[in-house]
Amino acid sequence: MYFCHSGCVDTVVRTSGLTKRFGDVAAVDGVDLRVGPGERVALLGPNGAGKTTTLLMLLGVVAPDEGWIEVAGHRLPRGRSAAMAEVGFAAGYLPLPERLKVDEYLRFYGQLYGLPDPDIEAALGRFGVAHLARARGTDLSSGQRTLVGIVKAILHGPRLLVLDEPTASLDPDVALRVRTGLQALCRDEGTTLLITSHNMVEVERMCDRVVFIASGRIVADGTPADVASSFGGADLESVFLRLAGRDVPEHPFERAQETERPAG
Repeated sequence: MYFCHSGCVDTVVRTSGLTKRFGDVAAVDGVDLRVGPGERVALLGPNGAGKTTTLLMLLGVVAPDEGWIEVAGHRLPRGRSAAMAEVGFAAGYLPLPERLKVDEYLRFYGQLYGLPDPDIEAALGRFGVAHLARARGTDLSSGQRTLVGIVKAILHGPRLLVLDEPTASLDPDVALRVRTGLQALCRDEGTTLLITSHNMVEVERMCDRVVFIASGRIVADGTPADVASSFGGADLESVFLRLAGRDVPEHPFERAQETERPAG
């Protein structure tokens, strides 16, 4: 049983021995992950580390070769439909239909989840963009499109919100709106947040837990401060740079994992 950082006893995401190979290469190699309700978790690592493949498996888009996945209590792939009803996902730039206004687009999306009258104004207001409700897609900046994409992802009240690079290329004021809105969502609604990012400063501000993946394996898992300290660095950026240029299985965390595994 997994105890999340807030003291609750539950899991929203569980994986065991998660493995995915492409030819002779193990993109993901035996990943065991537990994420509890309300946690704000960043899945980090250099390009090619395996984090995107892990994310795609958690969303049921890619099937693992070994291991298993549970999302919101549903085992994938059999329970994918039920699991994805509990998941919101957004990735960067949102391609809004040019002729639709923001509220029309969100209302249509809400109906796909059986929401006849979603509270669009409140959802937009959470990120300080309620004034965009009647704007058309062609009138939005890239940062505003990102915000609308996140609003779309939370409209049906998911237990798990998965965001791929949510603050990439955003102006500082828009990134602040994203960060504060997500923190409030996790605090007020108990939503679990799982993000990927290359912006270590934003991760340190937004997340209470980081999971570093390198060569398909989890090599560090803990609070941002604890992970940075375990690698002898002052911050997550130094950890990221170190993992991008060294043989990560030599790290003490990896050796400890090996010694803790039962024989056979």
